[in-house]
Amino acid sequence: MNFNNLIKPAASKIIIVAGLIFIAVFCFAADCKDKPVQKSPVPADINLVKSHLTALTQTPEFRNHKNIDQLNTVAEYIRQNFSKYGDSTAFQEYPVDGKIYKNVITSFGTEHKKRIIIGAHYDVCGDQQGADDNATGVTALLELARMLKRQKLNYRIDLVAYTLEEPPYFRTENMGSYIHAKSLKDNHVEVYGMASVEMIGYFKDEKNSQSYPLGMLSWVYGNKGDFITLVKKFSAGNFVNNFTTNFKEANQIKTETFTAPKFVTGTDFSDHLNYWKLGYSALMITDTSFFRNKNYHEPTDTLETLDLPRMTQVIDGIFLSLIHLK
Repeated sequence: MNFNNLIKPAASKIIIVAGLIFIAVFCFAADCKDKPVQKSPVPADINLVKSHLTALTQTPEFRNHKNIDQLNTVAEYIRQNFSKYGDSTAFQEYPVDGKIYKNVITSFGTEHKKRIIIGAHYDVCGDQQGADDNATGVTALLELARMLKRQKLNYRIDLVAYTLEEPPYFRTENMGSYIHAKSLKDNHVEVYGMASVEMIGYFKDEKNSQSYPLGMLSWVYGNKGDFITLVKKFSAGNFVNNFTTNFKEANQIKTETFTAPKFVTGTDFSDHLNYWKLGYSALMITDTSFFRNKNYHEPTDTLETLDLPRMTQVIDGIFLSLIHLK
């Protein structure tokens, strides 16, 4: 047996873990600087946030892949709200197993060639409301549509509500985000970058309410689930780096940045994975999902469990990041 073949992978993992801790410490120190809170020209409206969350979660049937009529009803709700504000709004339809599924897309700043994608999935896993996963992300898109209307932008911004993110289609080419990302690549669209808004409504201030893919990270970030996380990979690209800087500068909510390779559990558990696959600069904005929210993929993922004030602050942070991108 060649012991070098055993030692090298183990050593590599130790180096990567040490690197993650160094990055975490550096980012934590940077995020702890006192900064003023930026004032938004169009703040997110907590009443509208609650209204959208209610419409998305209190449906006659669960919005999973089996209930195609319910998915279509939700897609139409999104389209109608998008169309009030966007320069253009449309469905992106595609067939899966004899059914037609729909992404919903609205665009702002269509005079610009280079574009930014902000996406979130509207389907759920199984028979549940899916309040945090991912009615919160879709609600963010709906509020961002209202907030972006008549804003002076430096890039085209496409808000995309995806279908079929959840099992049994997760990590397949039937994911709505794969269909969308592939269409951009095939049509040679100039994309600056992408952000996936994946579960942004669950926060806890109690001790031991936060866990991590690597337990030792609690030494850096603490054990309270009181922050939003920007998840990116190494060599994240200009969009991710600039968006992250802007989000922190906006200072709407306690924010942590997590940079890691894809093998670290959870780092690619959303729609941004398909943009990574196709070479785009992309990140995930998340409350860390099942590392904090034990209602993940359970019937207990309900509207009543969400922290709407802090969720609204996340939306403000995304908006300010977008309008200040150079």
